[in-house]
Amino acid sequence: MGIEFCPLASGSSGNCAYLATENTRVLIDAGLSGVRIETALRALGVDPQGLDAVFVTHEHSDHVSGAGIIARRYGLPVFATEGTLKASRRLLERLKRGQTVSVISGSAFEFKDIVVRPFTIPHDAGEPVGYNFFHGGLKVTVATDMGHISDEGRESISGSDVLLIESNHDMDMLRNGTYPYVLKRRILGDKGHLSNVSCGVFLSEIASVAGGLRHVYLGHLSEENNDPYLAYETVRTILEANGVPVNESGGMSLYLADRHAVSKAVRILSEGEGQ
Repeated sequence: MGIEFCPLASGSSGNCAYLATENTRVLIDAGLSGVRIETALRALGVDPQGLDAVFVTHEHSDHVSGAGIIARRYGLPVFATEGTLKASRRLLERLKRGQTVSVISGSAFEFKDIVVRPFTIPHDAGEPVGYNFFHGGLKVTVATDMGHISDEGRESISGSDVLLIESNHDMDMLRNGTYPYVLKRRILGDKGHLSNVSCGVFLSEIASVAGGLRHVYLGHLSEENNDPYLAYETVRTILEANGVPVNESGGMSLYLADRHAVSKAVRILSEGEGQ
């Protein structure tokens, strides 16, 4: 079956994505209630009993608040960096010994039939990471909550067949909005969040690297400082201005990751599988 990928929710009110191969089913982040995660999975036709693991990017509540609940309920291991596990100790304290697994940025490891590679992201958290998932010659990347694109981030994201990336805010909406100055400065800082323009420029720069990006989700949109149509059109316009076809044959497929609902699922075939 190759790989199936679907954001279950993406935004400051909660983040969770689902990835599956023929033999493995995992969540990336679990910042929703256990009930919401289960409901979202069942909407995809997935039995939560079949989950194998949860991979957490960092300790902010919109990424980890439901991880302990889901892990306890279904006996799942929770993978995260040591810094994230320490910062999430209260939410994960009732897990059994050995149920939390420490990962190291830059060190790839096998989990069932996928290879997982965490990579460092610039965000104001203890030890945050994005994740690459490899299976059958395919690469899926989750990279949200980034104040800027580092060299490591650029290398890790390039050549992804499926990418969930942050397109958090419109610069003018943020600057003219009601957020206090300190919060605006945090969001705009090097360890804050990517704007629509920054996201579009970066995607246009790497679209032709290592075969290009096939499927891209714009995620973690701010509810107050962004608009789904504006985010999509800003990124699309930048891509097409730089010669990257969007939603055309042979071009990049661009999607919005919904803040409150299950998004469109993407299924891509492994090398050697028929079309």
